[in-house]
Amino acid sequence: MTEATKAAAGSAARATTARAPHPYSNAELRRRRRALLKALGDESVLLVPAAPEVIRNRDVHHPYRQSSDLTWLTGFPEPEAVAVLAPKRKDGAFVLFCRARDPEREVWDGFRHGVEGARAHFGADQAFPITELDERLPEILGDRRRVVYPLGHDDGFDRRVIGWLRAVRALARKGIGAPSELVSSDPYLHERRLIKSKAELKLMRRAAAISAAAHQRLMQTATPGCSEQRLEATFLAACAEQGARFQAYPPIVGSGVNACVLHYVENADVLSEGDLVLVDAGCELHGYASDITRTFPANGRFSAPQRRLYELVLAAQQAAIAKVRPGKHWNQPHQAALKVLTRGLVELGLITGEGVIDGVATDLKQLIKDERYKPFFMHKTGHWLGMDVHDVGQYKQDGQWRRFEPGMVLTVEPGLYIAPDAEAPAEYRGIGIRIEDDVLVTEGEPEVLSAGVPKDPDAIEALMAASAPDN
Repeated sequence: MTEATKAAAGSAARATTARAPHPYSNAELRRRRRALLKALGDESVLLVPAAPEVIRNRDVHHPYRQSSDLTWLTGFPEPEAVAVLAPKRKDGAFVLFCRARDPEREVWDGFRHGVEGARAHFGADQAFPITELDERLPEILGDRRRVVYPLGHDDGFDRRVIGWLRAVRALARKGIGAPSELVSSDPYLHERRLIKSKAELKLMRRAAAISAAAHQRLMQTATPGCSEQRLEATFLAACAEQGARFQAYPPIVGSGVNACVLHYVENADVLSEGDLVLVDAGCELHGYASDITRTFPANGRFSAPQRRLYELVLAAQQAAIAKVRPGKHWNQPHQAALKVLTRGLVELGLITGEGVIDGVATDLKQLIKDERYKPFFMHKTGHWLGMDVHDVGQYKQDGQWRRFEPGMVLTVEPGLYIAPDAEAPAEYRGIGIRIEDDVLVTEGEPEVLSAGVPKDPDAIEALMAASAPDN
């Protein structure tokens, strides 16, 4: 290595080690691991691999994002790593295999924590180079009954686990027993991730606040003739300026009929006079997602038909949020939204025929059971939110809808999508509306984490008017 290379490597290392290695408290990470070790029992070993790097094209990688499970358990940010939890292991229960320091590679690719950093900054009892994984892991697995890992999530890792089991079986003449059970790690990790700690909620509140401010800036930027792509760029820049470089998912900026496409991501059209604009976008902050949707008029004023549909969706969302309370079950917000939407669709003449007389539902329950709303509202009203935008955690337990508990976070996002060719009054065709917030289950009233961006139609109009050049 040349002196210049050595100097560059030293400078890069000093700059990186001066920063905090991860945004999570080591004390909190230790608490998580202790709880998992207790749940695993003495006969198990837990393996949690890092996410792989993904090639974008030729020598270019997609920006790296660590596995949510590994981040939640260790805070370790690098690829080519495997965390091991082995209860009652004499040399320490937490072992981390990771890349060794390599000053020459670090000049090209950036700082590595190495095995020394794995112990010093991430609390590993022992750490070894990832190149020694095949050699050392069979010994750790020896005399354990079960291997707990993300079974079935990655074919390559499944094959490696089988290879390690064969290596343990080869030690039978030494009196070392091999595991006989392979168990999914999802129930161990994902059920714990579902209930957010105070530290996690602090990050999620901040992520929601950053996204809410970005939504406000975007609304103030929008005007007929502005491109969807410019609005996307405005949102990305607003988030990055506040420390959230990455998004939790590709932003959706759909104007006019594009808002009727649920996952429209082309963001390639130009806003027209009279369009509504649906923006579904949320930043990711230190691994935690936000997910907010707002719909607003491109010219700053809702038309009468747009406002009627918008107020219906807003009423459905408010009814759904009111059901986000401890003891209520997962599907109750959705049921509440369906009642409001179905009744409103009948009153506005979008649901007609059997079961409707003079704009009144003769049997609202039957209309809902028959899914008469579905041509205009075809998705559920929410999903879990956390480190993944569609976060982990079961929606049912023992065949029954799960009950809400304090610390759970979910989205509440009813919508209406009246396709241009829908069987509906002409004034409503081509209108797409969704209103989505991030909601925390508390001991009492639900907390709307994303309340910082307006959704009342008068408040939206006032915000957009304040940014108009003539005001």
